[in-house]
This record gives sequence, structure tokens and C-alpha cells, in this order.
Amino acid sequence: MRGSHFAFIGISLLLLASCKKEDVEKPKVSYDASKVAKGPVKVDSAQIKIADLPIQMEGTNYLIHPVGDLNVYEKGPKTKYGSSSVNDVSFTISNASENEITGYLQNLKFQKIGSDSIKALTDKPVLIQTATYLKDVSAKIKRQIMVYSMMDMDTNKDGKLDVSDITTLYLSDSSGENFTKVSPDFQELIDWDLIESQKRLYFRTVEDTNKNGKFDSKDVVHYNYIDLTNKDWKVESYNPI
Repeated sequence: MRGSHFAFIGISLLLLASCKKEDVEKPKVSYDASKVAKGPVKVDSAQIKIADLPIQMEGTNYLIHPVGDLNVYEKGPKTKYGSSSVNDVSFTISNASENEITGYLQNLKFQKIGSDSIKALTDKPVLIQTATYLKDVSAKIKRQIMVYSMMDMDTNKDGKLDVSDITTLYLSDSSGENFTKVSPDFQELIDWDLIESQKRLYFRTVEDTNKNGKFDSKDVVHYNYIDLTNKDWKVESYNPI
């Protein structure tokens, strides 16, 4: 079974292709101690918050509400609000397949079936690219697990979270509880894969060992796996080289 790495890599490439050249060339990491953003870190957004309709992963007892920002673009001199004929506005902020949600989301909110209570995945600034439900292995281990790829730190110190920052890997239960970072700080997630027969989640990261602010062939790749039957999701390293 292939993981969501194909999805988030595809999304990243599409967005990067549309960026200005100077944005593409932004370093992923800044080591300049004097370069500290003024004020709190913000998700790069238009500040118009919106939620998509809820999604239920098959076999779970929770609805997931994707939350993000709406960008409004005007074709002409006016944008008409208050009706269904708003110009150049997409009200869809995420895409959902059978077991995965993709997008550039500020949060996911979880609601148990039969309850009106809605709980956020996190109260910290993040930019979520993918949320994947490990449906088949969850049934085998009797624990429903979600896998996320996201940005969670302003690693290039420009005062905002966007695709120019490092991508990280998280896990949680299908309720959003036990939200846990499993990739090391300042290491870029390359990809992940589920080996269902072993009930293991394998993933690779790259570390900027030469401290040039970007990830290239001179840096070190780290190989890791998590035994999903382990309650604490302990990360184990291995060396296939």
C-alpha cells in the first residue's frame, strides 16, 4: 500500500510551479540568529476562514471538518457578495478520496457521531497538506490511525508557514486525540509507506547536514519505521545502505 506521499508531493509541485521565482528559491531553513520574525508566526493566508462540509472515514465514528482560508479574486472592478454568483471564488478548500484529505489546511476539526461537540486537531499554527486514514491496518490492530504531512514550524524565519518551510510527519487516532509528531525537528519528510504485513509505517527524512539552508544530494537521508502496534508510536531507525 502506498502512502500519501504521492499526493502531497504532487500538490507541492503544482503550487511551486505557480510561484514566483524568488519564492521557489527560498531556503527551507535559516540559521541566521538575527533573522527573527516580528510578532507571532502566521499561516500564509487571506484571513477569510471557511470550512468544507464534514467527511467521515469509513469505519470511524467521527466527522472531520477541514478548515482553511478562502482566497477571493476579482475579475472586474467588483466582486458580488451575498449571493451564489460571486466572481472567481472557490469555496472548496480540500479534496477528499476514500481514505485521504488533501489541501492546504489550517486545521482539522473532529466531531463524534451523535455529538454536537467539535474539537480541533491542534491549537498551534500549522499548514496541513494531507490527512490519511490507515483503514486496513487499523482494522487489524484494533486502533484507528491517521497520518498527516504538514508544516508546523517557521523554519526559514520569514514570519509565516507555507510550502517554503519544512514538511513534517504526524500521527493521531481517528478522533484527533494523541496527535504526535514522529519526524525529527528540522528534517524534511521525503516520503512514507505503510507495510501492512508488518504493521509498520516506514518513512524517510533528509537532514541539512551541510547547513546551507536547503536539502540536496550532499545532505544525509535518515530511514525510520514505527511499529503501529506499539501504543506510544516509538520511532526506530534502520540503515538499508
